[in-house]
Amino acid sequence: MENTNPITFDGETLEDVESFTYLGSIIDEQGGSDADVKARIGKARTAFLQLQNIWNSKQLSTNIKIRILNTNVMTVVLYGAGTCRTTTSIIKNVQVFINNCIRKTLNVR
Repeated sequence: MENTNPITFDGETLEDVESFTYLGSIIDEQGGSDADVKARIGKARTAFLQLQNIWNSKQLSTNIKIRILNTNVMTVVLYGAGTCRTTTSIIKNVQVFINNCIRKTLNVR
């Protein structure tokens, strides 16, 4: 059953939206996190690809590469993870992304 009573603030009626961004997180009308997690994986992928020369470097130790991965990529993908509504598919998507990053960082094919 849809609510037909409009919400007003300072005399103005607020519009209904399907999703909105609050403190950097995308929230949909059911409180779901799918769009937010997808966006975070995209941002983390961009961060990972920008560091490609680090992952390919023979001069940096594996320990340093993992530390860089944790501080520059994992923080992006996991930001707000404690407050989002998780589903099995969300957890799987994040885990696949993390596994791929680790595999590429360690040059494991």
